[in-house]
Amino acid sequence: MPHWYDVTAWNERFGNDSQTVHSLRKFRTRWLKQGWAFEEALAEVSPNVAETLRSEIEPHPLTLAERLDSGLDGATKLLFRTDEGLMIESVILRAGTGRTSLCISSQIGCAAACRFCATGQMGIARNLSSAQILDQVVQANQLLRAEDRRVRNIVFMGMGEPLHNPANLHEVISALTSPLLFDYSQQRLLVSTVGIPDEMLRLDERFPSVNLALSLHSADQLVRQDLIPLAKSVSLSRLQETLLQLQLSDKRRIMIEYLMLEDQTDRPEDAEKLIGFLKNIHAHVNLIPYNSIDGADHLKGSTQAARDRFADQLKAAGFPVTIRYSLGADIAAACGQLIQRENREIAKQLRTNPSAT
Repeated sequence: MPHWYDVTAWNERFGNDSQTVHSLRKFRTRWLKQGWAFEEALAEVSPNVAETLRSEIEPHPLTLAERLDSGLDGATKLLFRTDEGLMIESVILRAGTGRTSLCISSQIGCAAACRFCATGQMGIARNLSSAQILDQVVQANQLLRAEDRRVRNIVFMGMGEPLHNPANLHEVISALTSPLLFDYSQQRLLVSTVGIPDEMLRLDERFPSVNLALSLHSADQLVRQDLIPLAKSVSLSRLQETLLQLQLSDKRRIMIEYLMLEDQTDRPEDAEKLIGFLKNIHAHVNLIPYNSIDGADHLKGSTQAARDRFADQLKAAGFPVTIRYSLGADIAAACGQLIQRENREIAKQLRTNPSAT
């Protein structure tokens, strides 16, 4: 049985009849681009074709378990449950300009084990399938249809390390950018990674316009590997070499994600190390205020004054800098926090069920 996003296979399934191919394209437009419900979109095809699609396609491999809307800003947390009962999350971010972004997950849990990330403390259960990753976009667009909105930008910054799930990531990006499916431009997608050099280069070669973000957080090797245990296997010099090989320019800069931690990453000497690391690299630095998580009491976020000083030092060196404003604080929109707080049994299952990986 072909995947629902395998356009060629479905056209062949119905004999490449021109009328059916045209109606299937209208069905996909309604369902994937315009946010129609699956059953609504089936009205675009003949009854026989609709019955086949209905019996052979699982439109939603994820079940929406809970929706939480921020009372402070335009963030909406979507909690999804898989068939085996594990939970993942996506976050809809509505900017004041009217643009809508979606932060999606690529794995259940994460192997990077970042000290500052709730998802990293859960361990890894398994990769999400391509259909499960795409379903987050499908269901978000269906919810947004009532607001006359559509997801404009998609960021792979939810649960998991996307480049630990490379085959499905590439398949998802192909589907998202296919004019016969979701029809997003590559420039509307951003993939965030803690730094998997070979996979970064493969992604860059196949999708040269997809934006990349590196979760760097420190330009000091010892500090970085303390924050990100996975960094012990990848030196900063190897990462720097990788960034220099990417197809970057003033129009396509690598996003450097940098967590602001008091007396660990926010000092003037830390800024100088970052400036040195980014020498000759087209980069945009995104300074991230720290959202506290359970079990990481030793970490403390920087003050606003420290963040501003750090930003000024980077700007003086010629780097574009933004300080991230965290949306959805009242619904714990920082990835993984709500699951850790409200479903500790799931976190325990992720740690003690290695057979699920």
